Amino acid sequence: MTQAISRGIRRAAAALALTALFGISSISAQTVEEFYRGKRISLVISGSVGGGYDLYARLLAKHMPRHIPGQPIIIVQSMRGAEGLKAANFLYTTAAQDGSVMGGLQRNNGMARFYDPDNASIQYDATKFHWLGSGQQEVGLFLVRKEAGINALEDLKKKEITVSSSTRSSPSSVYARMLNGLYGSKIKVVEGYEGSQASLLAMERGEVDGQISGGSSGAYRSRVMPWVKKGDVKVLMQLTINADPVFPDAPTAIDIVSSPADKQLFEIAFAEQVMGRPFLLPPGVPPDRVKALRAAFDATMKDPEFLADANTQNVEIDPVGGEEINKLLDHVYSAPPELKERIRELAK
Repeated sequence: MTQAISRGIRRAAAALALTALFGISSISAQTVEEFYRGKRISLVISGSVGGGYDLYARLLAKHMPRHIPGQPIIIVQSMRGAEGLKAANFLYTTAAQDGSVMGGLQRNNGMARFYDPDNASIQYDATKFHWLGSGQQEVGLFLVRKEAGINALEDLKKKEITVSSSTRSSPSSVYARMLNGLYGSKIKVVEGYEGSQASLLAMERGEVDGQISGGSSGAYRSRVMPWVKKGDVKVLMQLTINADPVFPDAPTAIDIVSSPADKQLFEIAFAEQVMGRPFLLPPGVPPDRVKALRAAFDATMKDPEFLADANTQNVEIDPVGGEEINKLLDHVYSAPPELKERIRELAK
């Protein structure tokens, strides 16, 4: 009786194994087009509805399906919390890994573990996501009022000026501390303002001498460019890896430091600027679907209908590809320990 039961168990186990094997074979034999035909892709974003990240996501959801084999629909879903960590953790640990879920994170999420390696709330490895790309690369601007009396970069080392910021961890504050530590400037940060628009208003009112931005969206530039053209405000410097030719007289922070190590520190800090408003896939998505969705993203960034729609909505398009973002993060996280420690100290 016992032997019969044992044989029965072995037969059942074998049958289950064969079923699983054939099921896996069936899935793997599915083409990308077959998988996506009639499907719905969930695009989980960490930004709030109506915000900048949401705007880019909805533009992508509208136009990208035309370029995906099988032409699935894309539905945007907001998952706010913990400055993007909630969505990032979900995409890494919980979301379906078959290509039916995409993500849109805040640009600083890719660098979160770099700056805070012991933070237990960060449950993901940013280098293992399959980054699809970003529709925009950010360029931070260092603005100073004419009344501040800063006519050249060297003046920053001679005279203390104040700049507005929201919190100590914001790019406005971090970049100011880095300039003080690496360039020798005398920048005093006044924190507590609610976002970039409030920080700009503080500069406009004369409460502070300037403002250092983490990015310069269409809305941001539409507000500051009239001041720049009038001569009331000067673009002193760009906080970015790739300079914007719109400001030929404003060097990047990388340009003004001489030490190769200091240049690398700024390159690391500005990695998230290149990432802009990034989109990604969970780490377990099959390679053929990753390849297809990256190709679809790149094609969307060149799509005339997409570009016309973005222009109508005053959305800047300056894309970067997913493979470039993965390579950039690999480079950042493989930096020598002494450089990592130094930039973490400057960013505190």
